[in-house]
Amino acid sequence: MPDTGAERARRAFLALFVAVMAVKVLIAVRLPVFVDEAFYWLEGQRLAPAYSDLPGLTAWLTRLGVSLAGNNEFGLRLPFLLMGAAVPWLVVRVTSRAFGPAYGWQAGSLALLLPLSGTLGLMALPDPAMALATLLCIDAGAKLLRRIDAAAALELALGLVIGALSHYRFIAVIGVGFIALLLLADGRRALRDVRVLTAIAIGAAAWTPLVWWNLDNADAGLRFQLVDRHPWAFHLEGLWFVLVQSLMVTPLLFAALLLAGWRARRSALPEARYFALLGLLVVAGFFALGFFADTERVSFHWPFPGYLALLPLAPALLGGWPRWLRRATWGVAAAGLLAVLSYYVAVSLPDVRARTAAEKWYPSNFAGWDELAAEVRRELALMPDGTRLVAGSFKVGAELGFALDDASIPVLDHPLNHKHGRAPQLRLWGLEAPDRPGQGEGPVLLVEASSDVPYKDLLARYHHMCSMVGPLPPPKVLNVDHGSQRFLLFRLQQPAPADADCVAPAMAWIDSPEPGDAVDGRFTVEGWAFKDGAGLERVEVLLDGVAVAEADYGLPAPHVAPYWRISEDPNHPDVGFRAEVRLAPGVERGRRWLGLRLHGADGSVEDWPEQPVELR
Repeated sequence: MPDTGAERARRAFLALFVAVMAVKVLIAVRLPVFVDEAFYWLEGQRLAPAYSDLPGLTAWLTRLGVSLAGNNEFGLRLPFLLMGAAVPWLVVRVTSRAFGPAYGWQAGSLALLLPLSGTLGLMALPDPAMALATLLCIDAGAKLLRRIDAAAALELALGLVIGALSHYRFIAVIGVGFIALLLLADGRRALRDVRVLTAIAIGAAAWTPLVWWNLDNADAGLRFQLVDRHPWAFHLEGLWFVLVQSLMVTPLLFAALLLAGWRARRSALPEARYFALLGLLVVAGFFALGFFADTERVSFHWPFPGYLALLPLAPALLGGWPRWLRRATWGVAAAGLLAVLSYYVAVSLPDVRARTAAEKWYPSNFAGWDELAAEVRRELALMPDGTRLVAGSFKVGAELGFALDDASIPVLDHPLNHKHGRAPQLRLWGLEAPDRPGQGEGPVLLVEASSDVPYKDLLARYHHMCSMVGPLPPPKVLNVDHGSQRFLLFRLQQPAPADADCVAPAMAWIDSPEPGDAVDGRFTVEGWAFKDGAGLERVEVLLDGVAVAEADYGLPAPHVAPYWRISEDPNHPDVGFRAEVRLAPGVERGRRWLGLRLHGADGSVEDWPEQPVELR
């Protein structure tokens, strides 16, 4: 392409880079800390070669960030923002060396617009380090295909080390990269060179801390990553892969990357064949894995290293497309990035989070932590000096730890600790709270996130808590975003007998109206409610947090006790309620939030999560 084309592409890249980075910094400052970020911060406060869930690099970077810029959202994410900013520049470098500067700047712009890479660094996660490591290895591999020298071998070693310290998943990049080199004659020649073998040996040595950790801990981390979290049985959810990937990459760019890789697999240029093999094999490998692997956790970013390998091939392909299709590809990619950035902006706004409380995409892992920290500070101020804070799960412990700058909050046993592979690490740190944490050691403030447990398992969770801490006193309830995030704060001040009956928080359900139903100014609310160990005395109906009716409580509800089985409310089977709501004329119409206030016989008063109704 002519130099003028390269200069135009360079200016476009620089303008886009500045704009994207400015937006990312603004978002990173305001975006609430994600649960995994908070746990990596917790790991960073206890520096170690490796941890139960990850190698050490992510935790080390969080420690570096907060040491440089303070214990805040921006400080936590600063190193990751910088690594994410380096990714498009490396794409420019890799592409320019193989195909010229004009294509290089265009590939860099595509890297900025690709939502998966354009948002890198917004959160303190392993992905920026993995992307950086992948590009260093890609660049080194491409250079080794042309000429083997010490500089390329050193770059390969650096990429392998960063990757080994970032995530177990980088093993896939190493394996596919090795296969891609073996399939190329120049690659096989490079793999026989002592400098390249030395680089590979250095990269292999970087896995030593993780291997050592697993040997010392009965392979707990390796088991979680490769066995416990995956069903390893065929399931059809893998068919969603193409749809999800096309949305995350944007459809036209997704098609362009795959087509560019397919065409380049027989290119006369060894670098082009190398990029194609590496990219297509990674994407295809994760596509096949999707039929057997974990579907409960986020996995749409797993093939991202494959797209990084294919990006250098895309500009040449796009150059041969009709002008309207080229423009559409760039435009749809820009719209995709804008959509993802807009999502993060929306998550950063409390009002937007509250409005989406009843939606399936409600961002619970981002929501409620600042409000919880403020409430915990207020409760601790009202309790005796020396009150100890105990968290119900690793999520609550890590988020409160970050917000309060306290990395020593013990955590109760919780299914989430095991589901996310954090239980072994908590045990090693001595942060597993003992049974009866308040026994003889002074008052305790226990913080539980009841919304973290599926409703069908919530009563069993309360009973498990009773087995760990004794009967639960009346909780201070904090409902965030209409109860989509719901926290219970218990003051454990008096040790209870070990054989005392379980007193649990109240449980309830509104049978009618259902969420989203349209109601008039006069409508009936029906449902059931109970409280194990104590029972309920009254149920009030709330609208937007204000009591609007007193329910007739104690109606027959014989189906409730058989469903819950372990329930010990003394009022069974008469735990139903019915209330007639009559609103004053002229009351505001539109979406309103219907809730309950549950009055226990033990003096507890608990506001139940709200559900939306349309008042017409």
